[in-house]
Amino acid sequence: MKVDRLVSIIMILLDKERIGAQELADMFEVSPRTIYRDIEAINMAGIPVLSTSGVGGGFEIMPNYKIDKKFFSTTDLSAILMGLSSLSNMIRGDELVNALAKVKSFIPADKAKDIELRTNQVYIDLSPWIGNRNIQPYLEIVKTALQESKLLSFEYANRYGNKTARTAEPYQLVLKSSYWYFQGYCLVRNDYRLFRLSRISNLQIQEGTFTPRDYQKPQLDFDDILETMQTKIKIRIHKSVMDRVLDYCFYEHFTPDGDEYYIVSFPFIENDYYYNILFGFGDKCECLEPLHIRSEIKRRIHDMATIYEMKDE
Repeated sequence: MKVDRLVSIIMILLDKERIGAQELADMFEVSPRTIYRDIEAINMAGIPVLSTSGVGGGFEIMPNYKIDKKFFSTTDLSAILMGLSSLSNMIRGDELVNALAKVKSFIPADKAKDIELRTNQVYIDLSPWIGNRNIQPYLEIVKTALQESKLLSFEYANRYGNKTARTAEPYQLVLKSSYWYFQGYCLVRNDYRLFRLSRISNLQIQEGTFTPRDYQKPQLDFDDILETMQTKIKIRIHKSVMDRVLDYCFYEHFTPDGDEYYIVSFPFIENDYYYNILFGFGDKCECLEPLHIRSEIKRRIHDMATIYEMKDE
């Protein structure tokens, strides 16, 4: 029994009101007996196929199970295909392949080119250019654990590189700011935690299942909190790093300073993360004010230079 033939028969049944066994047998170059076995398999899979005997008889999917192709507009189908295609680039799985096949079956022949054009107007690739090659297989492991309510065990490194052994109940996969996380209940910390996949090693699914508890969604929107914490500093940047600086502030915050430079009102919090952002712009960025942040940058540069001077000596 070929899976591709079963999928094709389902697509045909979704498209047609009724079709005879002999017609299907001729299409796939098999015997009517084989078609009857295929229909039985489709019924066992949960898709209700009715069989009508006599003149004009044949197979049909129950009307309530079908969706009229006109139910979805061209824009609807383009948006669904775009989302499913983008997700399938990063997370593999038969359910995504099947969902794509089902959605494509709703496309009327006269709108196929238009929908393909609209779908291809936006392409979302969630896979990284370079980086941790464990991300994609780890996504598959977490997805399997989510579907089967399985515990996950792994080693987790904090931002300082210190590793701890963890066991967690997975509840949600999260893509935030180009980084993948999973939200789970940590049995070591006895609380919900958001684990970044790039900091995880030796990820494994444990035997047995857990009973899901009342799930608390992670807080992912920090705009209001950041507004109260951030201050504006004045930096001078070279135009070559403008596109990178725009990741953190608006174009309205830029004022031209000659032909090559800009003065930027830059949102800043006095911690290592934000100082490292400025250092990431290298010698193409200078902090002009406030004075105490400029002085702190000089101190940190001096400490870095000292490391190289000591080793050179």
